[in-house]
Amino acid sequence: MCNMCGQSGDLNMKLKPKANIPDRNLPENDSATGNAAPEAVHKNHASYFVPGLQRGLRVLEIVAAAGRPLAIAEIANELGLSRSSVFRLIYTLRHMGFLHETENTRLVTLGPRVLNIGFAYLASKDIIELARPDLELLRDSTGVSAHLAIRDERDVLYLACVQTRSGFLSNMNVGSRVPAYASPMGWILLADLSASALHQLFLGQTFRPLTDQTPRDVASLAARISEALSNGYVVSRGVLEKGGSSVSAPIIDKSGKVVAAINISGPDSAFNLAEMEGRYRNEVVAAARHISAKLGYHRPAP
Repeated sequence: MCNMCGQSGDLNMKLKPKANIPDRNLPENDSATGNAAPEAVHKNHASYFVPGLQRGLRVLEIVAAAGRPLAIAEIANELGLSRSSVFRLIYTLRHMGFLHETENTRLVTLGPRVLNIGFAYLASKDIIELARPDLELLRDSTGVSAHLAIRDERDVLYLACVQTRSGFLSNMNVGSRVPAYASPMGWILLADLSASALHQLFLGQTFRPLTDQTPRDVASLAARISEALSNGYVVSRGVLEKGGSSVSAPIIDKSGKVVAAINISGPDSAFNLAEMEGRYRNEVVAAARHISAKLGYHRPAP
């Protein structure tokens, strides 16, 4: 446990909803633009928007999401475009190093240049380096893999993973995404949104159940968020995946905004389940408070 975080018994980290966070007028998700809810449409959208660039970026998203080599026909079907149009997009991206064509099969995978952009993005996130020592201590004190994540619109995006030294390795790696509505870390990361902003964010979203504990609509999601907000942490068993457990807590910056979340997670067998609401919760909350303090957050007096 971090010894700079105050008493571990004072666990109710009360997160204050930010009254000054504006509602975002997010349009309904368009299948042509991916899963993330896009930004509000600019008044000159028709003049500024470049369809060819959007289609090229969608090709990268489709290949990345597949997790396996794809044929041109598969990508064309997903985009709703002709094979000849998709061939030109793939040729351009392959020429630039963003896609790679496998030998003999003519299937495409992500190319090495994608990593350059991804790593440059991660390098810009100072919070990763701030949090890493605490994640390592958390991993060592609990014996469970520790993670740091942020919210990217409707998704939880994992920025750091410190794997356990035992055999219970985490299946959440850097760059992994899970739906925010179905994830305990997602409920924490959504805590700063007003009720109307939450509705706008998930406008048109189908709440596909991952387990029987997945919220099925915005109202049930709001209830989970409210509980996370009140407690200042989430202890979960079988929420994101059957047979898995986690303990999550928020990272708060100096303005009082939830900017990230951490957790420890793994199979049930990685935990002493009798200590989920005790030792594990205390360790995660203490680590989250320590990271928040590094970002300039000062908890209000009880």
